[in-house]
Amino acid sequence: MTIFLSTLMVGLRLGSIYALIALGYTMVYGIIRMINFAHGDFIMVGGYTLVFTMPVMTEKLGLPAWTGVVFAIIVCAIVGVLVELLAYRPVRKKGTGMSALITAIAMSLILENLAQAIPAIGPNPKIPQVIFPASSLTLAGITIDTTTIYTIVVAGAMMVLLTLLVKKTSFGRAMRAVSENKKAAVLMGVSVDRTILLTFAIGASLAAVAALMYIAQYPLVFTTIGSSLGLKAFVAAVLGGIGSLPGAMLGGLIIGMAESFTVSYISSAMADTFVYLILIIVLLIRPVGILGKNVREKV
Repeated sequence: MTIFLSTLMVGLRLGSIYALIALGYTMVYGIIRMINFAHGDFIMVGGYTLVFTMPVMTEKLGLPAWTGVVFAIIVCAIVGVLVELLAYRPVRKKGTGMSALITAIAMSLILENLAQAIPAIGPNPKIPQVIFPASSLTLAGITIDTTTIYTIVVAGAMMVLLTLLVKKTSFGRAMRAVSENKKAAVLMGVSVDRTILLTFAIGASLAAVAALMYIAQYPLVFTTIGSSLGLKAFVAAVLGGIGSLPGAMLGGLIIGMAESFTVSYISSAMADTFVYLILIIVLLIRPVGILGKNVREKV
């Protein structure tokens, strides 16, 4: 029972990180129907920003290390906006869905190679300082470190805040209008380009928060850190129903659980196999994902 509960907590921790990243995928897809494959690399940007800003926050300002996430959010938001303005918007206006997809993959590779070209970063991994003081609590006979609890709470809080943003604010109404019908949204006075730009900024900010929680558990940052994390989060978004915020959260938790229990009870080598097997089975039964909605396309 102790092993089961420990595995469950690891799954919740991993799943919460995947969910945070999947929320960013879902927001962008929900509004422009495009998979932003560069989203995973925003985590890398956030991770390196934290590596360089946390010492300043602790040594110069006497603040907790985690407050460096403020700078990570700002930097990631700026990068997300620049990617949208310089790469995605021109392609979206003149290109096709395929060209947009290829551009997203290209931007992912560009961000990774640009990071390696920066002398202060380079190809070698960086070890960040400790983010949260080491502490734990015992519950039901198992010891849970507080970082795991913080990760789960932060992921849940982000989903609630995003849901409130989308459902209860004027910006959220603009997002839903652009998602449903861009031409009608323009007629209603909604600035489509501004709405898309802010959506990218918010999605990239979520990647910065995900970077904080990930390196708090796994203290190592490298230029390809976003590749595997981004892929798992994309799978989570599709599994839960891409375009659905609760679906992104649910998909992330399922992927995290599947990975954790496979490692504990079967084999670490089979973890990815079971993750993608679950995705295939779910999509065979429900092609739009668990919480996705069937949308009829007008011809």
